[in-house]
Amino acid sequence: MSTGVVDQPTIGVKTADVPATFPISVTEKAANEVKRIIADQQAAGAAEKLYLRISVRGGGCSGFQNKLDLDTTFNEKTDMLSEQHGVSLIVDKKSMLYLQGAQIDFHEDLNARGFRITNPSAKGTCGCGSSYSM
Repeated sequence: MSTGVVDQPTIGVKTADVPATFPISVTEKAANEVKRIIADQQAAGAAEKLYLRISVRGGGCSGFQNKLDLDTTFNEKTDMLSEQHGVSLIVDKKSMLYLQGAQIDFHEDLNARGFRITNPSAKGTCGCGSSYSM
């Protein structure tokens, strides 16, 4: 099996228990913002490779919350990796169970600016929209 990372829709993972296409997508707008943030981090002295990590954590009023981080660690055994629009996205396999079909986007509105994760598997959300139920 290939150990290299290729563009969407295939994935760069060695295991046979993962789907043939990567089930999470990053929009070009979100990727551009991530690349800008990574460039700022590297200009400030972060010399290591930075990945965009999405994970699901328990919490919030509805039970689950998504978390986006920049991470320097990719573990072939526990993480899945996809290269999309020049951004390396990693997801641990446990979180992947909750994120099938999710999309990471970036928006700039008059009242808010930030990343938005749309998860079609979510059954309901809390009043503020920061957590969801499955």
